[in-house]
Amino acid sequence: MRIWGKLWKSNRMIQDTVIENYKMDQTRTTKVYEALADICQQFDLQIPIWLDVNKQDFIRTSRCRFYEDSFIESIDFDYLELHVIEEDY
Repeated sequence: MRIWGKLWKSNRMIQDTVIENYKMDQTRTTKVYEALADICQQFDLQIPIWLDVNKQDFIRTSRCRFYEDSFIESIDFDYLELHVIEEDY
């Protein structure tokens, strides 16, 4: 699985990274949570809270956006986007 993490501010991508996880003994959910933690560590961010809207968007489209209401601290960007760019089966 490859997940693309992107920070957006004023309709511009200001930072991005791709996280790869091909561990076949992990579930898709575990891979996504680990990727989010790795992305946040690379961007020096706290891990956002998964709100119901995030979960629904991710299940439906394999992508979601974390806005300021998902973070405890204030953020200096508009949103963090996760996007699955490759699934492993």
